[in-house]
Amino acid sequence: MADLGPSGDAAPSPPDGGAPDRWVAHLDMDAFYASVELLRRPELRGQPLVIGGRRAVIAGRPGDWPRLRDYTGRGVVTTATYEARARGVSSGMGLMKAAALAPDALLLPADFDEYRRLSTAFKQAVAELAPAIEDRGIDEIYIELTGLPGVADAVAHDPLGGLRALVQDIKNLVRERTGLSCSVGIARNKLLAKICSDLDKPDGLTLLTPAEIPTRLWPLPVRRIQGVGPKAGARLEAMGIHRIGDLAVTPLDALAAPFGASQARWLHDAANGRDERPVVTYSEPVSVSRETTFEHDLHPKTDRAALSTIFTDLCTRVAQDLQRKGYRGRTIGIKLRFDDFRTVTRDHTLEAATADARSIREAAGQCLKRILLSRRLRLLGVRVGNLERLDGQPMVMRTAIPAPSVSQAGTTASSRPGHGPERHPRPARARVDTDTLPLFGADEDSDLQR
Repeated sequence: MADLGPSGDAAPSPPDGGAPDRWVAHLDMDAFYASVELLRRPELRGQPLVIGGRRAVIAGRPGDWPRLRDYTGRGVVTTATYEARARGVSSGMGLMKAAALAPDALLLPADFDEYRRLSTAFKQAVAELAPAIEDRGIDEIYIELTGLPGVADAVAHDPLGGLRALVQDIKNLVRERTGLSCSVGIARNKLLAKICSDLDKPDGLTLLTPAEIPTRLWPLPVRRIQGVGPKAGARLEAMGIHRIGDLAVTPLDALAAPFGASQARWLHDAANGRDERPVVTYSEPVSVSRETTFEHDLHPKTDRAALSTIFTDLCTRVAQDLQRKGYRGRTIGIKLRFDDFRTVTRDHTLEAATADARSIREAAGQCLKRILLSRRLRLLGVRVGNLERLDGQPMVMRTAIPAPSVSQAGTTASSRPGHGPERHPRPARARVDTDTLPLFGADEDSDLQR
């Protein structure tokens, strides 16, 4: 591959791409929420479909489905079918912007109860064949394949045939148990496996060997590296670094000037396919939270009744989440975003941990009294942290299957942006303003008082 570097430098020798004999897979369910909806409504297959916005009554006859062009509000796209994505619609995009791109796309609300059910089903299916799983969310997991029976076996003239066969069996079992397809990337480490799972969607199976890094990884845009966001991507573009291969041959000192030594090392390692992060098979949550963005800004005074109902509902749902997951917490926090996009957080620590909706509501209300509520609100959230288990057992924060050792220096979990230890700086304690509106007072919370 010629002219990889920004200065025209020749490509380095192919990197080893990870520890010898280690294989990790990243499994990603294809357009998960949309695919679940299509399971229930197969007559909509082949049409552009967007999932997002508020729950609504869905008509039962073909042709009655809501269209994106009729949507008003500030909701965002949760996911979209590939037909909608082909028109420029993407997850996280505002629904109004999506409507401008695909006005005839169908719009359905999310049904998280059904998504959670099928999420559990696909993970249980994978665990039957490959039990070492790192749960990365409702629709994706990492799988440690190293050492599983048959992985090292050759099939015919394919030395990696046993590895491919096992992953194909996993894909087949997921489809059998859920009716859904998934895409899987296989590589020597998590970083490369994640990239590979996106290369052949939908229903893909992509295996990357270390020798293939120059031809298959380096031509990709730098934004394909998980952890390189819009700001870092723009900074790299300004340096003339457009492809992963450009980044791989950029000297460390050139990266250190704009990014700092630690992030420069991580960027260079990532571009060369190096990543020593283990597959974390168990990790307890740091906090449990719920938040909602309003369709229209709500004023603390004129919309007080509506805000009170929403606030109570968030506290109740957080309490239900805690109880379902088996936790209680001592630190109750709130998050507000005003119409000028200013975001404010406050928290309050209780003497004893709780998973009770009324107690959470009362503590969150105390937090509200420490914020001057004079502007309209666009977002409200409630969080419970400082968790402990309901069964009294000690918290286990990390159980990992470490990668086999490698000779070269590699990336550690803590050095990767967005993947180090999660830090929650305690907000500065606000002065209690006696003129603050007593929003959502406990005396209004009749449904929790009973």
